[in-house]
Amino acid sequence: MSKRNFILLIIILVIILLFIFGYFYFYKNNNPIPGGEGTNFNFDFNPFGGDKTNPPTTPPTDVSGYTPPGEDEVVAQKLMKVSTMPIAGFGIFSKERFKEIPTVVEEENTPTTAKPVAPLTEFMPAVRYVARATGNIYQTFADKIEERKFSDTIIPKVYEASFGNKGESVIMRYLKEDDTTIATFVGLLPKELLGNDTATNNEIKGTFLPENVIDVSMSPDTLKMFYLINNENNVTGVTADSSGSKKVQIFDSPYTEWLSSWPNSKLITLNTKPSSFVPGYVYALDPITKNFIKIFGDINGLTTLTSPDGKLLLYGNNNLSLNIYHIDTREVESVGVATLPEKCVWASISDVLYCSVPKYIDSVLYPDSWYRGTVSFSDEIWKIDLNTGNASKIIDPISVKGGEEIDGIKLSLDSGENHLFFVNKKDSYLWKLDLK
Repeated sequence: MSKRNFILLIIILVIILLFIFGYFYFYKNNNPIPGGEGTNFNFDFNPFGGDKTNPPTTPPTDVSGYTPPGEDEVVAQKLMKVSTMPIAGFGIFSKERFKEIPTVVEEENTPTTAKPVAPLTEFMPAVRYVARATGNIYQTFADKIEERKFSDTIIPKVYEASFGNKGESVIMRYLKEDDTTIATFVGLLPKELLGNDTATNNEIKGTFLPENVIDVSMSPDTLKMFYLINNENNVTGVTADSSGSKKVQIFDSPYTEWLSSWPNSKLITLNTKPSSFVPGYVYALDPITKNFIKIFGDINGLTTLTSPDGKLLLYGNNNLSLNIYHIDTREVESVGVATLPEKCVWASISDVLYCSVPKYIDSVLYPDSWYRGTVSFSDEIWKIDLNTGNASKIIDPISVKGGEEIDGIKLSLDSGENHLFFVNKKDSYLWKLDLK
């Protein structure tokens, strides 16, 4: 090939290369990628270095599997079943535990000059409850439900249980083998070591109250009890300490059908057992002076729940109409919901009520049909503010994820009123609702 032709070939190749580079340069800049800002040539061909000047605007996909909880799930987290078995009763008390402190990771070769200190502790609300089938006691903290067995003492078929002395004693009531005689056992619970939430081979030792105790109620501080004994022709009422000792008779009546409650240190109320067919009455008994006076009555199906300050009486009648009777002024005001007083609990300063309120009420005889179990309710939990007169629904247990149909009884608040505990009458399981 001549020198002239060789030079001409090189010129042609240079022109072709310039045309190709020019085509790609102008075509790429005038045709950006849809939805993007163009292509960084250097980055696409250099995966191990360089800066990508135009990062994608689409956020990365979350592959963690986490999704924010919906409203129903948040509500469901506030309501949960506590016990894994039917219970005969429960008590709320304050229990000490070690405080959880985040662990601080120290850098290597850093000298430690701080002196060791004792671990911090805190007192938190806890609950103890008695298994209906075995009489075994279980417990858990209120803010962190972890059911732990506390005792191994077997008392079969406990019908009713309550706790005294701030959770350190227990009262269990059951029928003897003749299925007629009522036995009432008062046991002292062994002390726990701090940080030891479980106890094996714990034996509950105690004594028995007289046979055929028909009713038991605890004082507000749980240090004393009041019980009624059926003596065939009459009933006597006795106070005792939480261990069953230091007994003092303060009441005697030829009428044998009573229900008692102990709302404050100076007042025990006695309610005639209710029936839709019979007028009922409620009386006040002073445990110190033994004075016994009628509060009010002549109401069919009367059931009551006295406020902690002793000034208000929540009462219901045979159509489940719920009202408040002012003991000082004798005035009556409607609460605005229909339920039974034993499905409610007073707040500590007597200004708020929490109630388990039926969504539907059948046309039957109350409270007889409900006591016999021929009627069961599907309840919602309501809060009633007596200062404002507002009644508001907190939760419908059956509507939330993991919820069940509830017929709530034995409602009780912890001392801080952060947790509401109750028993489902349908199966006797213990539940908790966080209020805050």
